[in-house]
Amino acid sequence: MFIQTEATPNPATLKFIPGRAVLDSGTMEFVNAEAAARSPLAARLFGVPGVTSVFYGSDFVTVTKDDSDWQHLKPAILGAIMEHYMSGAPLLADGSAASDEASDEEDEFFNEADAETVATIKDLIETRVRPAVASDGGDITFRGFRDGIVYLNMKGSCAGCPSSTATLQHGIQNLLKHFVPDVVEVRPM
Repeated sequence: MFIQTEATPNPATLKFIPGRAVLDSGTMEFVNAEAAARSPLAARLFGVPGVTSVFYGSDFVTVTKDDSDWQHLKPAILGAIMEHYMSGAPLLADGSAASDEASDEEDEFFNEADAETVATIKDLIETRVRPAVASDGGDITFRGFRDGIVYLNMKGSCAGCPSSTATLQHGIQNLLKHFVPDVVEVRPM
């Protein structure tokens, strides 16, 4: 098994590509060992000292570290991913394929009068923003829209990334303002 690694814009995060599907749909994020307990792979990765979060995309695993050195962490992370896939263990202990997106939609907020605007915003995020962000090992999801402000949730390599503010304000905000005149600002949540 050959696992590729790619740098991300976030120096504390690396993208690991195992050469096979990770999640059938959506994304999942584990921000601590307790949350990782439902996934044998995430639990194994949190067993590597220095790992602070694990994120699953369709065909990649993004791992974020503390101030430890990648030179020491990378071999242990590669070993953990390889051991998981070689063992044949499921990605999730309960066998489900549920993603974070179901709970994200339940927590959305916006005025029903803005439903058409929100649908356009969500479509732009889904078709133009998320594919680009996924290539960097992260994800961005819609959280809400109020008073012209779009609230987005940043996950994986996007969370805590030094360039995330620029991505939000210069990339995503400009895109949304161009297509949706009601948008005045984009903020992380």
